Amino acid sequence: MMNYARYTTLEAVVGLTVEQLDFLPHQNGNSIGALLLHMAAVEFGFQVEFFENRKPNERETEEWGAAYELGELGREQIKGNPLEFYLDKLDVVRTRTLKELQTRSDAWLYEEANWDSVSSNNYFVWFHTFEDEINHRGQIRIIRNMLPYNL
Repeated sequence: MMNYARYTTLEAVVGLTVEQLDFLPHQNGNSIGALLLHMAAVEFGFQVEFFENRKPNERETEEWGAAYELGELGREQIKGNPLEFYLDKLDVVRTRTLKELQTRSDAWLYEEANWDSVSSNNYFVWFHTFEDEINHRGQIRIIRNMLPYNL
C-alpha cells in the first residue's frame, strides 16, 4: 500500500517545474513542493519516533521543521527547488522505512505505540504515513489543476 500510494504521488507531479512546484494557490496555502517535503518529513519523524524510540534532535528539527509544520515557515523556507530535490528526499526516507520494516515482525505492528498522546499501535502509525500522503496527493492534484498556464 505504501508503494502504491507513492507511485500515484509520483505520477501526480511528473514534469513539474520549479515555478509550478512553488506556486501558492492562495496566500495561506501550501505549494506542491512544500507538500512533497512534508510527506518526507512526516515519514522521517515517524522513523525517529517509532524506529529509534526518541524525539527528533535539534539538528533534525532544524532540517525538517518547516516541512513538518508547513504554514508561514514552510512558505518562507520551501521554495526554489527542482522536482528532483523533493523526489530524492522522498526516496531516501522511504528506502529507510522499507529497510527498517523488513527487520520487524508482524507482531511488532500490533505492539502498543503512544502517538500524539493517543494510545495506538505501530500498524496504525505506519498506516497514517501513507494515509497522510494520499490526502496531500489529493491537494497536489487540485493545486496542479489551478496552475496558471503561463507557469
